[in-house]
Amino acid sequence: MKFKDLLSIFFFGSLGGLSRYGLTLLFPGKQTTLLINIIGCFLLSFLTYYVIEHNLLSGWLNAGIGTGFIGAFTTFSSFCNDFDQALLTHNLLPASLYLLFSIFGGYLAAWLGFTVANYLFKREEHQK
Repeated sequence: MKFKDLLSIFFFGSLGGLSRYGLTLLFPGKQTTLLINIIGCFLLSFLTYYVIEHNLLSGWLNAGIGTGFIGAFTTFSSFCNDFDQALLTHNLLPASLYLLFSIFGGYLAAWLGFTVANYLFKREEHQK
């Protein structure tokens, strides 16, 4: 990995972490973590299937946005902590729902990101 890639990941990772932190300050709670992770699934899927496949950004920028920003914006550790806290307080139904919404919401968002990217690609091909 080149130094430029690492610098990009560090820079965009800082922005992603700060964005997540700001949103959790504005909207504290498990719902914010869930929404952030679902948005991250959409963004990473869209980035992968549209931006990278169409070579719209250079490699260092792809690494910065994908690995850096989206990686730091989404947070598996907060998800695990929220889920663990619900289990420890014997809130099994909310814990189960949180887990299910996280998994299926993430898959749905990733599918939607791919679908939107595919739609845009086909629309561009049709206009040529």
